[in-house]
Amino acid sequence: MGFDLTEKRYIKETGLEARIAAIVEPVANDLGYALVRVKVTPENGCTLQIMAEDGNGRFTIADCEALSKDLSPVLDVEDPIDREYHLEVSSPGIDRPLVRRRDFETYLGHEAKVELADALEGRKRFRGLIQAVDDETVTIRLPDAPDGTDPDHRLPLTMLAEAKLVMTDALMEKARKDQELNPIDDEDTEVVEYEEDESSEELN
Repeated sequence: MGFDLTEKRYIKETGLEARIAAIVEPVANDLGYALVRVKVTPENGCTLQIMAEDGNGRFTIADCEALSKDLSPVLDVEDPIDREYHLEVSSPGIDRPLVRRRDFETYLGHEAKVELADALEGRKRFRGLIQAVDDETVTIRLPDAPDGTDPDHRLPLTMLAEAKLVMTDALMEKARKDQELNPIDDEDTEVVEYEEDESSEELN
């Protein structure tokens, strides 16, 4: 494996999403995948989005299918959502969520949007370059910091509610180079969707 699949995630999830994550993560880990994010949305009535990646930070359609296949019966038994829902399993994508310390480390120098669960020095939202990361904090450099102020903000990882990469030319170039170094013989779209009450698959 390229990294620890069970490394702590720093992301604010609702009670329902946290409960689902506790169900999904062991199943994903058993298959060699790391859970990235769980999100329940009102799309298509109700959609359960599961985002995951393999030990090298990749996730193909075959991976989506494997995780969906193993998740469906477990979710049927646990029944965490009290209504019919649509299950969507996908890769993190290029402008991915940043949920673990290693994610920030991988994308040092790239632009990110970060939201804290609680305000830090009167501010909850930050957008800038990932400047540094250690075991407890990530440093974001704000490009629009007023003259005479420190543009670098050290944000405790434990305070993160949500963080995501910003799509930039530099990020696209990194993705292109990563693809050249580690090509995937697969289609571009890496999403598998299931209806909760059906066994058939639909590839989008």
